[in-house]
Amino acid sequence: MIIGLEIHGYLQTKEKLFCTCKAIHGAKNSSPNTHICPICTGQPGAKPMLPNSEAIKKIIQIASILNCHINPQFAWQRKHYDWPDLPKGFQTTISGTHSIPVGIQGTFEKIKIREVHLEEDPAAWNPKTGAVDYNRSGTPLVEIVTEPEFTSSEQVFEWLKKLVLTLDYIKAIDKSLGIKADVNISLPEKNGARIEIKNVNSLNNIKSVIEYEFQRQTKETPKTEETRRYNEATNTTSKMRSKEEAQDYRFISEPDLPVIQIKKETIAKIKADLPETPQEKLNKLIKKHKVPQKQAEVLSKNLDIVEIFEQAITKIKNKNLAISWTTIELPRILNYNKISLDDPKISFDPTHFIELLQLIEKKVITELKAKQILNEFIPKSFSPKEHAKKHATISNDKKIENIAKQVIKENSKAVEDYKAGNQNTFNFLVGQVMSKSNRRADFQTAKKILEKLLR
Repeated sequence: MIIGLEIHGYLQTKEKLFCTCKAIHGAKNSSPNTHICPICTGQPGAKPMLPNSEAIKKIIQIASILNCHINPQFAWQRKHYDWPDLPKGFQTTISGTHSIPVGIQGTFEKIKIREVHLEEDPAAWNPKTGAVDYNRSGTPLVEIVTEPEFTSSEQVFEWLKKLVLTLDYIKAIDKSLGIKADVNISLPEKNGARIEIKNVNSLNNIKSVIEYEFQRQTKETPKTEETRRYNEATNTTSKMRSKEEAQDYRFISEPDLPVIQIKKETIAKIKADLPETPQEKLNKLIKKHKVPQKQAEVLSKNLDIVEIFEQAITKIKNKNLAISWTTIELPRILNYNKISLDDPKISFDPTHFIELLQLIEKKVITELKAKQILNEFIPKSFSPKEHAKKHATISNDKKIENIAKQVIKENSKAVEDYKAGNQNTFNFLVGQVMSKSNRRADFQTAKKILEKLLR
């Protein structure tokens, strides 16, 4: 089996490709056909504006990080086909018979990249109801075309995970929408024809469709090329149409858009401003910062968090504290609130987080109290120094002893159980001391005093 991919992802831009409508990418909280204009709905006489410069920059970033040769000029083409989701009858794209893609001859994780180009997304058409939503029509899409060098579903799955992570590092695509792919599969040893499965969304579905097609083509090897669709509910594919050739789309140059000219200096600056790749970041964490492999892998999977860690270790002496709080505590509050650090609904200042770690390190506040403060950083972080004044750690033995005595008096049953050999009740009693002190008691001191009082 040999496999090639045509991968599509929504570029992370504020506006659509040829108009100023919001690029909302079909957001669930937006009503259908509310972010549209005559351009993105293909009204007669409407002509495109100059292409979104943000999208041009993003596509060059993607081609660069995939080690492609960047063409200094590229032209728009009209790709004709007749579907309800395309009112003007053609898609505007930098692909086609005579096109010059943005990037060519790249390589990523040992797989050759044939080309990287930019195009507009069609509208969303529901074939069951006939309804068309133009909110996403005209949204900028990246298409990454690989050479047919994959040989298994697992290889594709792992490669795509690394690709998505890398694109997330440069904030090039809208990761909340994931990617979709046209998957091309053939069995050359059986002289099988190339079969294309269109618009497979999610990495798991891409893996499943490859495994299904391998079994299907092994039993009955196709001899003519065709395009198929994937049914996620039944995990099967069905024929859509015979495979189109380039001439079927009747590509012509777009007369309403100029050729894009990119200066070499601009390309060089975009490349120079690219962040480290996830693999480079992982190696740096392990070799330079001496972070254990497991924690380094967690950190390297999120650029925002790893950048906070790299800031923290320049100001925190206790490296293990910085590691545990950036790999456990910070992801904990983000996962609980179902958000990421780049979510526009929150305002998170890394310096506030680092201040919190410094307060822990200097034993100004306990870790338990710090966790409580961290919970309050969402939706807007703040300097924890004022909180620290009100919630300073209680390290005075006498004060903790008084709290412990009160806990023992109020929990006689737990004390009896502990003295009878139930060690679990000791943790309960320690928790009560922490609770009564509003998480301010020094944890280790509280344990020692309780042990002494319970003898």
